[in-house]
Amino acid sequence: MSIKAVVFDYGGVICFPPSVETALELEHLTGLSSVQMEELNRKYRWRYDKGTYNGEEYFRQILSKAGVFLDEESLRKIAQTDMDGYKYLNPETIQLITDLKAEGVKTAILSNMPVDFSVWARKHLGVFGEVDAAIISGEHHLLKPETAIFEKLREELQLAYEEMIYFDDLPENIIRACELGINGFVWINPNDARRALRKTDKVFALL
Repeated sequence: MSIKAVVFDYGGVICFPPSVETALELEHLTGLSSVQMEELNRKYRWRYDKGTYNGEEYFRQILSKAGVFLDEESLRKIAQTDMDGYKYLNPETIQLITDLKAEGVKTAILSNMPVDFSVWARKHLGVFGEVDAAIISGEHHLLKPETAIFEKLREELQLAYEEMIYFDDLPENIIRACELGINGFVWINPNDARRALRKTDKVFALL
């Protein structure tokens, strides 16, 4: 079955991962080390990504678990700094999306992302207007690798899973995608993605 759509995760794929500078600023604002923040996010970030909390509510919750209690303005600055870390797009990924569109291939975004960020991104990042679909976890109260969020993607694109290729930097999401029949690849970089596309289907021969 020919591939008709290529789907991208956002964080670490379309955008660069948050920088060291962002991590240092969060350390300054929270009083916690990057290791502590990473551990808290590992345990609880899904609640933010699923739309359970807005930014200030989320950081109030996780910081309180570490014994840190801050005022609303401080929490707002922390949430904004966290968001700012995901605003720097990888131009090579954007070019790949543009090239796919030029070849008549559908493109989409499938991302675990809090609503705070998705509202900003849909307004300010042109890539969200260029893709054929953008399925965001916080907007649907679903999370990868839940089957239901992949179903939302399939419904939006009106394609069979076997007609899609999906790139994500987290192996657990790719494992679930492959179980459903999607052609999934763990993201390394845009050049590696181009090679994977060319190997998968002749429609990508010119990439």
